[in-house]
Order: sequence, then structure tokens, then C-alpha cells
Amino acid sequence: MFSGSIVALITPFNHDGEVDYVSLKKLVEYHIAAGSDGIVAVGTTGESATLTIEEHVKVVTKVVEFAEGRIQVIAGTGANATHESVTFSRLLNNSGIAGCLSVTPYYNKPTQEGLYQHYKAIAEESDVPQILYNVPGRTAVDLLPETVARLAQIDNIVALKDATGDLGRIAIHRELCGEDFILLSGDDSTGLEFVKQGGQGVISVTNNIAAEDMAKMFRLAKEGKFEEAEIINQRLMPLHKNLFVESSPIPVKWAAHKMGLIEHGDLRLPLTELSENARPIVAQAMTEACIY
Repeated sequence: MFSGSIVALITPFNHDGEVDYVSLKKLVEYHIAAGSDGIVAVGTTGESATLTIEEHVKVVTKVVEFAEGRIQVIAGTGANATHESVTFSRLLNNSGIAGCLSVTPYYNKPTQEGLYQHYKAIAEESDVPQILYNVPGRTAVDLLPETVARLAQIDNIVALKDATGDLGRIAIHRELCGEDFILLSGDDSTGLEFVKQGGQGVISVTNNIAAEDMAKMFRLAKEGKFEEAEIINQRLMPLHKNLFVESSPIPVKWAAHKMGLIEHGDLRLPLTELSENARPIVAQAMTEACIY
């Protein structure tokens, strides 16, 4: 259902802070042409926390419209208030999305029971497959494998995006959740190894600016050609690491603008543009990866 190289899509803005739908359409076409396996619209890389509910829903529906059925679109529906995530799910139920990706509630640090009840409530209000998203480095809460296993028993909770970088969890999740439960990496640096150890794919930041290489790498991995895939992975490793030299998506939006993929590299406060000191680091990573 969900596999391969899926992009955690950036949301382009104009200088006035409004969403740049011309650049958004250009990004969708870029990923279709490059062979990306899917798009996550308005996930955390898409600055979801800074969009209003109306903007959030409009960006997702526009991505679906621009895609015209040529690529799978997953909606980011995460929030730190359960009622807000439920609202996203209700509003997007008949939008044409292939699924929803919901990050663990951030800042308020719910218990494992709170996490279970949060995702259960979302799943009960949605008609589409649900992907759990665990990224404790940004949310200050860890969705433990035992809780994932409980949630996997709910019919439309079908996958986990694991951005912990802990490869040891793959076997644990597989044992607890079964062979049919989909495991996706949310960590570019370990994404290929994640698939090698039994995962189905990656939801990627690097994919925003190296879509063709990422798509090829995970096609090779699916075919079991890991040595060939690793050659690409090592070339992209400077991006995997240095696109996080400052808080994501600051570096990747700067890079996308530099490559001409978006008209402006603007972000919404509290995020600010890439610092002068960090720009040579990202530029060097792009050069070493042979994408610019």
C-alpha cells in the first residue's frame, strides 16, 4: 500500500507569507517526473504547525488536484490536540487522499495510554488508511513498540513512520505487529538500511531535492540490489546529514530555491531563513551529491 521513496513535501510560500500554489504544482510535477512513489502533503516538513486548518486542507486538496491520480498523496493530519487531528480527518475523508500521516502529539507529552486513545479516536473518524508517525527528537514523546502493536489491531491503522533512527526496532515492530503491518523510515541517514532489514520504504526530506536518485535507490533496494543502491546512498549521505544542519525544513527549502524548484525559499515564523554560516555546508552537500 505504501512503499518506496515517498517525499515529505515542503510547502512553498510567497514573500507575503501566502502559499505559493504555482510552485506547489511545479513540485508535484517534479516528483511525478522523477518517479517518486508518493507525496506527503503538509506533514511536519510542510510546516503543518504554522498553517491554519483552512490552509492545511486547501494545500492537501490542491496537491491531490495537481497529481491527477498519477502519484499517491498522503495527508499530514497530525496535531497536539486530538480534536484538531480528528477535524483534519473528517475534512479530508472524501478528498482523494490515499492515507493520513499523524505525528505523535508534541509538547504535551501524553502517556502511552494517551497516545493509544489519540490515534484510536482519529482512526474511528477516518475512512482512509492511517500511518502513525514517531519522531521523539521533535515531539518529546516516544510511541513505544508495545503501543504500536495495540494500535495495529485497529483495522485502518496500517503503517508506522519511524524516525527514531533505531534500527533495532524493526524486528520488534515486525514481531509485535505482524508481516502485513507497513514499516517506513523517517530517517534518511538510515533509510536504506531500514529497508534492507525489512522495512518497506522511507518518507524522506532528501527526496525534496534528489527525487530521481531516491526513487532509483529504493527501486534497486526492492529488487534486492543493495550494493547498487548503496552507491547512490553514499553519494547522497551529505544531504541526508546536512539537510538537518539547522531545523528542518530550513535547509531543504533553501536548497530547493537554489535549484529553482520553488520561486522563494520563505518560511513562516518561528522558522527563519538558513543562516549565512550554514549555507556553504548545505551547498557543499549538494555539490558532493551531484544534484547541483
